[in-house]
Amino acid sequence: MNSVEKRAILGVGGIFALRMIGLFMIVPVFSVYGDNYAHATPFLIGLAVGVYGLGQAIFQIPMSLAADKFPRKPIIFLGLILFAAGGIIAANATDIYQVIIGRALAGSGAVSAVLMALLADVTREEMRTKAMATMGLTIATSIMLAFAFGPLLVGSLGMSGLFWLTSGFAVLAMMLLFVVPTPLRVLKHNLDNKSIGQQLASVLKIGDLNRLHIGIFALHLTMTAIFVLLPHQLSEVLGLSVRQQGLVYLPLLFIGFAVAIPFIIVAEKKRKMRQVFLGAIGLMTAALALLALGSHVGVGIVLGLLLYFMGFNLLEATIPSWISKSAPVANKATAMGLNSSSQFFGAFVGGALGGILLTQPNLLAWGVLALIMGAALLLIFPIAQPPYLSSTTITIPKNINIQDWSRQMLAVDGVDELVVMAKEQVAYLKLDKTQLTDDSRQALSHLVQSPLDI
Repeated sequence: MNSVEKRAILGVGGIFALRMIGLFMIVPVFSVYGDNYAHATPFLIGLAVGVYGLGQAIFQIPMSLAADKFPRKPIIFLGLILFAAGGIIAANATDIYQVIIGRALAGSGAVSAVLMALLADVTREEMRTKAMATMGLTIATSIMLAFAFGPLLVGSLGMSGLFWLTSGFAVLAMMLLFVVPTPLRVLKHNLDNKSIGQQLASVLKIGDLNRLHIGIFALHLTMTAIFVLLPHQLSEVLGLSVRQQGLVYLPLLFIGFAVAIPFIIVAEKKRKMRQVFLGAIGLMTAALALLALGSHVGVGIVLGLLLYFMGFNLLEATIPSWISKSAPVANKATAMGLNSSSQFFGAFVGGALGGILLTQPNLLAWGVLALIMGAALLLIFPIAQPPYLSSTTITIPKNINIQDWSRQMLAVDGVDELVVMAKEQVAYLKLDKTQLTDDSRQALSHLVQSPLDI
């Protein structure tokens, strides 16, 4: 990776980590501590856990549509402001309804897809897989840390303190945004003449992207529901306090993470992403079935969680990479927005469903989640392997008008996308090599004032 890509991964990864830790710290503890708020009921507690996902699901798509038409960074900054404001409201809440309002406002700062699109802009095609897999692992690791540290910190900070941490993390994320390079995207197939409806419809027609949306929906539905159910079951079966439960999650999460890494490498390097992806969903289905049958004993809970976390890490790492490969060039943020909306709508449904299942027998509660994941596997099974592409890095000639030069580059047959980082004097060129001719290669070499190996 070059220095631009490393800066981008550091900045975007840091923003993702801070947001995810802030959002998910409350998930494993709120079903217990939520009883302390006025007017709390099991359903409203589950709603408070998952409602941020509803905000994300509603606002992810409009923000992503805007990010395909306008600069990405101001949209990200706005999302982080909303995220911080929601944390402040929840931190000062005295009843469950105020918490729900704060979590919903935090969720309206829906910029996950815009962040992914920004990262895709500033990474070359051959490095994008690595960058997206890194983001997937960052997200999975952040959620793991949140599940571990939420129970450890809530005893000393209380729920209010966890929400204040969320707002503090949002401010740090705003500062990290300045680390990420600012790209100028120049597309051959511009969106200016497309309505928002046309822009959205063109992405919704892609069947394999829709299958990925189903996968992320089922993943976050079951994950959020699990952590509504687990605190009470760990207390009843193993006699663990909420604080002690973090010590159970942490080793299981990291063992699952370590076991998943070789499979992630196989998926990317050996181009076995479909096989690994479907295997992960099958593993999670089996894990939930095991929890349905064995959650009345400690070994059943521990083994079921370990298998689930292995599949969870695999999906979190592979889905962003797959989306970046399969999304249309001009609709990257829109495709990622649909995926993120599916992810967070799944979290909303999972939180509400977890609240309902909290009063049901264990076999029924876990069995419902196993059926949901099994149904997702059947719907996703026809998915094809993602495409594997390449791009070229070029140095921008000095003393030129970048807008004129960009238009000349895009006029060359075989050039689909150009991402310019003027400050770094670097550009990424996305090519359709089936359309490249000797004349177009010569024209490109002339425009960059040096021979190109393409």
